[in-house]
Amino acid sequence: MPSPSSNTPRLLPSLIILASVISLTLLGLVVLASASQSVQAGSILQRQVLWLFIALGMGVVAGTINLERLREWAPWLLGISYIMLVAVLIPHIGVKVNGARRWINLGPMNFQVTDMVKVMAVFWFAHWIGSNQRKLESVVQGFLIPIAVLGSLFLLILLQPDYGTAFLIGLVGLSLLFLAGVKLRYLIPTVLAGAGFFALMILHNPVRLARITNFMDLEASKSAGGYQLYQGLVAFGNGGAHGVGLGNGRQQWAYMPEAHTDFIFPIIGEELGLPFTLGVLIIFALFAIVVMREAKRAPNLFFYMLSLGSALMITYQALLNVGVVTGILPTKGISLPFISYGGSNLVATFMFVGILINCLRTWQKPGIEKPLEL
Repeated sequence: MPSPSSNTPRLLPSLIILASVISLTLLGLVVLASASQSVQAGSILQRQVLWLFIALGMGVVAGTINLERLREWAPWLLGISYIMLVAVLIPHIGVKVNGARRWINLGPMNFQVTDMVKVMAVFWFAHWIGSNQRKLESVVQGFLIPIAVLGSLFLLILLQPDYGTAFLIGLVGLSLLFLAGVKLRYLIPTVLAGAGFFALMILHNPVRLARITNFMDLEASKSAGGYQLYQGLVAFGNGGAHGVGLGNGRQQWAYMPEAHTDFIFPIIGEELGLPFTLGVLIIFALFAIVVMREAKRAPNLFFYMLSLGSALMITYQALLNVGVVTGILPTKGISLPFISYGGSNLVATFMFVGILINCLRTWQKPGIEKPLEL
């Protein structure tokens, strides 16, 4: 058994992850109070704080539960995901907002079901890949079954419609299959077919197609469909290197729609300037690097996939949000983890963090010292 002193440095990764989460969450609350000034800031902030307490509770549960025992319930969790995704499409169960049926009403709050589906999907994929480690070269066990699960989740989420989350879950699922060693001759045609189907769905959806055309010619659409993105870029420009000061920005005063949700990152740029925008990106990068380095210590493929899947879901979502608000990617509704307003997304993100801390705590126990051989 190693001495306590030899185990002490292993606490550092968990501390870095927790410090990253705390920093981003506190920044989010501060900026949210400013970004929501035109939409009843007190009410918005109070609801976010309430959701934060719920998220902390769920994060603690995810951080302390026996993950190996929970694996027995992986098929049931996947089944619950399907039930939720079908239920939200049923009138009088799913709540329709702005033409999309993504939420279930919980009294004073709406809950977006796809956020919980993200957590359960990552857990199922980690379980399936870990349980079929020696069968991953099999077409059925290693490819057809997991890709069928991924494809069905993708389609059900598209029906809501929620193109951003569907793309995110597809991206994470395919990444996990690639990291698990599924052969490229299966994955590449699947990616091409999925991209073609995704493009076809966009072409037959006037709202999504308009987002692409506005993205392609922002100058011509800055007063119409590209207005939100244009105002976001204006916010970055106004902030410059030093920012205009917390609470002094103009964009949150109804100039930029959804400033407190999907487009909160430009508010950080406008009010706090380049150091804070770069700081946010550095924290997310540090978070991802620490998890990827520590994942190599995982005692088995299940823990390896679970930790990477949790980190990828957070990191990819952050990258997609930043790409959208900076004009690198077409506009889609996807929030910035820990910072954007949104209760169910905050709960899911903290559950992923709890899972990560749980993984590190579990495989750093004495007796689990052999790192995963990749």
